[in-house]
Amino acid sequence: RALESAVGADGVVRPAEGWTDLVVTPRRGVRVVDGLLTGLHEPQASHLLMLEAVAGREALRHGYEAALQERYLWHEFGDVHLILPDEERNAPNCSSNEW
Repeated sequence: RALESAVGADGVVRPAEGWTDLVVTPRRGVRVVDGLLTGLHEPQASHLLMLEAVAGREALRHGYEAALQERYLWHEFGDVHLILPDEERNAPNCSSNEW
């Protein structure tokens, strides 16, 4: 959220300070974030919307299915995974600096 809040109209992230009320969702998408490290979250957690904005729903679903199958740990003391967009299927979710 911080990086997405600090990006200018030209798509460049610049130093910023203060608070943000930005909510990253699949509908809004992301402009500069093209991946993130995160833990595993409950199925109804609002945080999943931000992850879906980066990776797309299908990639996120596959990741969570694999985590369940492999018995990954959840919450604060759980495993961490890297979320990256699927270049072909989810590219519209992550437009990088093209704005």
